Amino acid sequence: MSERNLLLVCNPSRNEAVDAATALAKDFTAGGFSLYTISDVEISGVIKCDVASMPALEVAVVLGGDGTMLRAAEVTREQQIPLLGVNLGHVGFLAEVEKPPLSAIVSAITKREYVLDSRMVLQYAVKRDGKTVSQGWALNEVTVERERSTMVELFLEIDGRPISRWGCDGLICSTPTGSTAYAFSAGGPVVWPEVDALVVLPISAHALFSRPLVISPQSEIVVKVESKEAVLSADSLRKFDLLAGDRVVITKDSHVVKLAHLTNTVFSDRLVAKFKLPVEGWRGE
Repeated sequence: MSERNLLLVCNPSRNEAVDAATALAKDFTAGGFSLYTISDVEISGVIKCDVASMPALEVAVVLGGDGTMLRAAEVTREQQIPLLGVNLGHVGFLAEVEKPPLSAIVSAITKREYVLDSRMVLQYAVKRDGKTVSQGWALNEVTVERERSTMVELFLEIDGRPISRWGCDGLICSTPTGSTAYAFSAGGPVVWPEVDALVVLPISAHALFSRPLVISPQSEIVVKVESKEAVLSADSLRKFDLLAGDRVVITKDSHVVKLAHLTNTVFSDRLVAKFKLPVEGWRGE
């Protein structure tokens, strides 16, 4: 039988996450799995590694909130390792809404009884004086926002066409996954994960036209900074200081992030739980 390798990622600042990782490590090791972690925590039977030394991995079990999921995606995206999230945080939308029994997680992974869900990713590049000075990616959203108390002046172009100029707190470009995160809080629509679309919306714009835009993922979005300074944020993990004249170019990335779920009804169940939707109406009954 070939060796089966798993990655365990937990939030080391949460005792519940460390305890759950310890219990899972014991069960998986007994089942013949080799376990690895990138988390700054010592767990018996789990090998600490970095991205360069990670072996071929079957799945990553992530214990924490959505922030932990986003950090895990940093190291699993290139190898297309599925993330199975167990929500132990305050906000759980990438992770499961309810914490399943640990025995159910062990059983599902051992028997490979989980479903995969591919999520769109954004890529961005910052152009300054004709040169690329920063680039990266985001699973949830790329934002261009004010750095200090004054608002920023931003000019939006889509596919080379001028759309609008705003004095605002910032602008969000979101994937369907990110539509239930920062973009939702700013008044954007909820976009079903299978819908191929991007959401662009200004934050607290001083303008008559400030509605969210739903656009094709094949489009090129350009945000030009017209104020003295601003800051780019990708999933609140990667940040870059922007200057007047900088152009932030955002497009759909060629990679995806793969999520693993114990059932194929997780997303609709999460909508019901998070937004208090009436179950009968949502199910169409």
